[in-house]
Amino acid sequence: MTAAQPSNAPLNIAITTGEPAGVGPELTAQALAAASAHWPGAHFTVLGDSGLMTERAKAVGIDWAVQQGRSIVTQHHPLAAPVQAGKLDAKNGPYVLGLLDAAIDGALAGTFDAIVTAPLQKSTINDAGVPFTGHTEYLAERTNTPRVVMMLAGTGARPLRVALATTHLPLKDVSAALTVDGIVDTLRIIDHDLRHHFGLPAPRILVTGLNPHAGENGYLGREEIDVISPALKLANGQGIDARGPYPADTLFQPRYLNEADCVLAMFHDQGLPVLKYATFGEGINVTLGLPIIRTSVDHGTALDLAGTGRADAGSLIAAIDTAVSMARNRRAA
Repeated sequence: MTAAQPSNAPLNIAITTGEPAGVGPELTAQALAAASAHWPGAHFTVLGDSGLMTERAKAVGIDWAVQQGRSIVTQHHPLAAPVQAGKLDAKNGPYVLGLLDAAIDGALAGTFDAIVTAPLQKSTINDAGVPFTGHTEYLAERTNTPRVVMMLAGTGARPLRVALATTHLPLKDVSAALTVDGIVDTLRIIDHDLRHHFGLPAPRILVTGLNPHAGENGYLGREEIDVISPALKLANGQGIDARGPYPADTLFQPRYLNEADCVLAMFHDQGLPVLKYATFGEGINVTLGLPIIRTSVDHGTALDLAGTGRADAGSLIAAIDTAVSMARNRRAA
């Protein structure tokens, strides 16, 4: 449970700069230099190595010292080893995880109203000897949350949002991971967070099937009949407007999406390729169901672009914008 901030206190948004060899540090500098004035009443705490931030900001033409002030501060966490842009070093795996831990601890204590995470490199943390599947799973474990939901979203007046019933699983394990109770819990989390964090009074959720053509009445699989449809019936009985299951190959078109607030896809590569095709560079990742607010970019560490100034900060700006909006809605709820 997080501590409540006074309603008139400035929002404090934590930004973890992620993998030091990747684009996270420079994108953080670019995003805040370009757009911090667009978030009045919000303060930003950047978690990372101060020297690294100064160096990467300079590489993209930003004086990081000038950026520091009332609304932007750097919480210094020293690197474990010197870093070169684009060159991974497992010695910095604990550093990356330490940034995330500090942000989580601060959010749980009420110091931070939201966390925005720049991309990290899973392999660096695993190579350092720490088992790590991803941000989403780690946040769930650290906050003792039994079920979280990964949702990616675009921006704009009618943003496309895609949530996942399963996340980082091999395809062969997806069917066994889908249960009636699990899908109902997932729909409940989506409905709750869209209401309380996104300000949607009556969210409408469209749900895909698992199999081609949503199973063809059982000829191509029975998950729609035995699991997904019963889950939708139970969710509807709890006041959740969830509809389906729809064939995934025809659901992602305007005639359906124009009246939907979110799509629930059954597995990672069923819904996310469509969303990333439509929104890449401006899309975001949101973890629903946590006791804290967390948003992130929709891309990886882009090691080949680190330090070059060619990486686009659009996704990080959108992630910060969404974190600020969610934190404001949460305070007002």
